[in-house]
Amino acid sequence: MFLARTFLGERFSIANFECPVANFSQNQPSQSTQPAILHVCKREMLRPLRDQILRISGYTVDSTLDVAEAMELFTAGAYSLVLIDVEGERGVAEAEQLCSDIKTANRDQLVAFVCNWRVAILTDCPDEIVRTEFDPAAFVAGVRDLLARQPGSEPELSMRGN
Repeated sequence: MFLARTFLGERFSIANFECPVANFSQNQPSQSTQPAILHVCKREMLRPLRDQILRISGYTVDSTLDVAEAMELFTAGAYSLVLIDVEGERGVAEAEQLCSDIKTANRDQLVAFVCNWRVAILTDCPDEIVRTEFDPAAFVAGVRDLLARQPGSEPELSMRGN
């Protein structure tokens, strides 16, 4: 399975989500005015693909596989959204702890869990749930909707691309 592979200068299509792919350096400071997202995901194959989808959809993304590194990145940066991927019921406790730590540091920080419906009913910590069965267009639409509801959001973020 090569879903997480970067295809530079080409186009890819997954579930009717077609877009050009560019080369992005991971966790490099950006001078961009794009909304910044911290993506925490322990799935090595899925994380780079979701990062790429968010980047080509107009977001600046820092991501990590490690919860401790996530807190370091969060402390050092300013993020419009923290996305925490929750894999399975066992991952709920760790995700909730990270969410709690982030909310303790900044209670106004928008935090969302990326998970399936079964995990979503087990938690109440994040501000929002982005439910996914891996539909890239729905994933980005969920992120746009979350950010569009925030005070001071840019009008173009509220538009859904279908």
